[in-house]
Amino acid sequence: MSAPRTARARARAEITQEIVDAGRRQLATDGAAGLSLRAIARELGMVSSAVYRYFPSRDDLLTTLIVEAYDALGDAAEAADDDPAAPAPTRLRRIGRAVRCWARAHPHEYALVYGSPVPGYRAPFDTVRAALRVQTRLVEVLALHPPERRPAPVSEPLASQLAAVADRLPRPVPPALLARGMTAWNLLIGSVSLELFGHYANSVDDLDALFECALDGMLELVGWSPDPGA
Repeated sequence: MSAPRTARARARAEITQEIVDAGRRQLATDGAAGLSLRAIARELGMVSSAVYRYFPSRDDLLTTLIVEAYDALGDAAEAADDDPAAPAPTRLRRIGRAVRCWARAHPHEYALVYGSPVPGYRAPFDTVRAALRVQTRLVEVLALHPPERRPAPVSEPLASQLAAVADRLPRPVPPALLARGMTAWNLLIGSVSLELFGHYANSVDDLDALFECALDGMLELVGWSPDPGA
């Protein structure tokens, strides 16, 4: 997107960003369910009606925060996967570590997109592109680096649904392999969420080692041999 060219457009962009930044701070203190445009207006010294000219509703601001969080996570994963010629296990590990690193650095944004649903909010289709960025990168790895072991076939109803999903992807992926990839993604997000939300307390201290075990499991699910040296 090009920079605003007029003084009025630049001023609007600056105020919009101030509101978004205030919303992000409010996520850290009150959570997504406590997000309030009126509270943001008070913080910024604006009347409520002025804020509503930039974001007509709380849900509009939530959508912006969600898209920005997904895009930031996508940027981190794509930056980590900077060598297309690297072996598939290495690429997957780099993407997985980047997801975990970003989540630990931005726990409130991670909770916004992978935590409990916000009461009364229904994400619009606008969030889909950003939400799928990391998964799309993983699918590209799957498509370019066939696994060593062919995944077991899936049931016909599931295969039909996955074939429809695969049609929307940038590269063709067989339904059985896509199912394994989705399961591996579930393992990655589940591992990061359990750590971030404190579910390993009083059980495991070496979370780095535990996460590497989760990455081994992801590789095995897809059909690649783990490469601890990656």
